[in-house]
Amino acid sequence: MQSPVTINGHDLVLLVNAALEANYSDVRKVGSKLAAQSAKADLEIGQLIKTSLQKRGVPLRTSGYSESLPTDPKSRAPLVEEQPWPVTPIFLEEKIKNVFDSFLSDIKHHEKLAKHGLAGKSNLLMSGPPGTGKTLVAGHIAAQLGLPLYIVRLDSLVSSLLGDTAKNIRGVFDYVPKMGGVLFLDEFDAIAKVRDDKHELGELKRVVNTLIQAIDALDDRAILIAATNHSELLDRAIWRRFPYRMNFALPSNDLKKHLWDHFLFKGKGIELNLTLLSRLSKSLSGADIESISMAARRDAIKKDSEVDVSLAAMAAIEFETQNSEGNGDEWHGKSNKQATNYLHEKFGLSHIEISKVLNISRQTVSGYLRG
Repeated sequence: MQSPVTINGHDLVLLVNAALEANYSDVRKVGSKLAAQSAKADLEIGQLIKTSLQKRGVPLRTSGYSESLPTDPKSRAPLVEEQPWPVTPIFLEEKIKNVFDSFLSDIKHHEKLAKHGLAGKSNLLMSGPPGTGKTLVAGHIAAQLGLPLYIVRLDSLVSSLLGDTAKNIRGVFDYVPKMGGVLFLDEFDAIAKVRDDKHELGELKRVVNTLIQAIDALDDRAILIAATNHSELLDRAIWRRFPYRMNFALPSNDLKKHLWDHFLFKGKGIELNLTLLSRLSKSLSGADIESISMAARRDAIKKDSEVDVSLAAMAAIEFETQNSEGNGDEWHGKSNKQATNYLHEKFGLSHIEISKVLNISRQTVSGYLRG
């Protein structure tokens, strides 16, 4: 049975008006807010609203309304896309959470800080491996501020004609601040590489110069967020343009437990299962854990059963062996005895944990390990 979802009357009026005007920017803005609110009562409903918001919608020519997003002059492809606010919550380590809170607080108190000459650029640079939540954080910052999130499309921004790339960068940086939104540049290293790289063409170095000039020209009220998986590739001058920085890493054991508890058990996981899954996900990112959890929950729904912890554990082991050994061959095709020894030696699992993963008795596990 689905949980009741409460909708603010003012939001409902805004949503109806925006829908009748075919104003997709406002539909996504209000819809994202409703999705986030709905997810607190019913995660599935929140996800369904989020999925609906990702649709392009019908052509707008007959309605008289159009979104004037900047486009590449040659291909006419859009340079940015407005994305809905995320429904998925964020789980942050304390150090990153402090930067997150400080960044939001400084933006919200910009006027007060400006009166004392202390307001600075609202530029945030996030670095770290894929799947650690960088894009999710950008979405939550936009949601907390109640602003649209504009994600730059690198496939359109980086033109085959390098001179057009610089023009596209200027077009994006001119447009988004006027709209009062959050500009998010993912895979930032693609346009912000070190300028003394001997393998790069001179024109690409001029692109970096254009980017630096565009960042410097931004008003202090503009909000710029960039993310990279390869921070070592960024030009040093780029780093100096970002006073706020988050360095993401794979989640700690405690954070992994929170992730498994939320995504797999919907906040009702027991410590034994959470500890087991945390041990099996040493090199897994938050995105990996979410993916495994959603697959296990879908399986449970199709079978009208409880979530199978063993299924999630097996998937975590599969991810883990692929990450550490490349193809997972160390795990595939093992007998229960071989798997028992593998889990004991590689992950340090106890007898009861191994029995839960392999669905065999503890006595059998003990016999295998003695043998």
